[in-house]
Amino acid sequence: MESKRQLQIARIVKENLSSVLQIHGFEIYGRAFVTIATVRATSDLGLVRIYFSVFNAENKDNEAVLEALKSNLNPLKKRLGLKIRNKMRRIPELEFYLDDTMDEVFKMDEVFKKISEEKTGEEE
Repeated sequence: MESKRQLQIARIVKENLSSVLQIHGFEIYGRAFVTIATVRATSDLGLVRIYFSVFNAENKDNEAVLEALKSNLNPLKKRLGLKIRNKMRRIPELEFYLDDTMDEVFKMDEVFKKISEEKTGEEE
C-alpha cells in the first residue's frame, strides 16, 4: 500500500513529465506517440518508476523508444527538475519501463474475435 506522500509525488512527476515529453519528446524518440500510464514512487521517495505505452501507426518499436528515454535520462531529469523544484526538496531518480497492457488487450480481443467467428461458423 502506497502512502499518501508516495501517491502525491507520483502524481506530480506524472503531470510534469508528461508536459516535458509533449514539448521535448520529438527530439528524444521521434514521431512515436508516448503516454505515461503509471508512475510509482518508492517508500523513500528517492526513485520513481515510470510505466509508459507507445502508440505509433508507423512502427511498433517500443524497445527503441525505451532505449531513447534511457539514453536521455539526464536531460529529462534536468527538465523535470526545473518544473518541480518548488514542489519537492529532492528530484527523484527516474526508471522507465514499458507498459504493454494495451498490447495484451488487443491480443486478447483478436483471440475472442476468432473464437466468436469459429462459433458462428459451426452454428450455420
